[in-house]
Amino acid sequence: MNVTLTADETCSPISSHAIGQDAAASVASTLKALSDPLRLRMLSAIASDPRGESCVCDLAELAEVSQPTVSHHLKVLKDVDVLTSERRGTWVWYKIHPNRRRAVTTLLDSFAPATVAPGADNDAAGEARQPDFDARLTRLADELAAEIPELDSATVLTVVRESYTALARTARVTSALVPLTERFARQRLSDLTRNRDTAVPQVLFVCVANAGRSQLAAALVNQLAGGRVIARSAGSSPADAIHPHVRSLLTEIEGDAAAERFPKPLTDDAVRAADVVITMGCGDVCPIIPGVRYDDWAVGDPALASREGVEAIRDDITARVRTLVDDLVH
Repeated sequence: MNVTLTADETCSPISSHAIGQDAAASVASTLKALSDPLRLRMLSAIASDPRGESCVCDLAELAEVSQPTVSHHLKVLKDVDVLTSERRGTWVWYKIHPNRRRAVTTLLDSFAPATVAPGADNDAAGEARQPDFDARLTRLADELAAEIPELDSATVLTVVRESYTALARTARVTSALVPLTERFARQRLSDLTRNRDTAVPQVLFVCVANAGRSQLAAALVNQLAGGRVIARSAGSSPADAIHPHVRSLLTEIEGDAAAERFPKPLTDDAVRAADVVITMGCGDVCPIIPGVRYDDWAVGDPALASREGVEAIRDDITARVRTLVDDLVH
């Protein structure tokens, strides 16, 4: 049986064409790399992180797998140019490749609208609400400005935003960032308003990570001085957490207050507010401020020591602290 097609029914060439072989192979390779549940979860976590990046330690918490396994999956995503990475200290940070951000966002929004974890805060339409960090930081700045009328509100807001940004670079858990920002901002605002002529002597201990010896030194000064000297600590490249051996020693020294200690970035304001700045034998360079006394204590690094070694470092610092306190209060 012959069928006659009308002109409208005949197949005619079109001006557009299918993608070429090379382009198809590239797309297929990328889609293959993405076709893993854990990789998609990590990609979603990175894309939704308010810092614009995620540390490998954050991503390791998504599933009960080893860190080498996490690193393998991240390498697969890097190999197809979906992610870029940057090493900072002992950790590696991952970002969505700038050229792939729109594609990644479209993929996640189009195919996985329910990718939020069970129990996440949803709006009336069922879509996940991201924490409004900007609004929370603005409220925090308003509260602090009301408590410190000698500083204008714009200065307070700047300090709060800078404090948040500095802490976000190393934070493991973003849900704790605002409370940590409040504590760090309060300290910085206190430094800005400190009256050197009437205040008790203030000492700033500085090391690279602010996760060991500088934390110990500050805690020991505050314990032994009994309020006659105030000690602070900071790091030129702060770690994401205090060293476990040091944390246990801080608990012995400060009790429950030790739980509030966390690595903090070094700021010019902290140096200006100090009467004495002591670096902890780790090669840190601090801003030189007229009227500030500088010293360096060559003490061991707890990160390289056993528990017994950390206790020996504590004893060394304790002896130095006793001499320092006696010098400042007499």
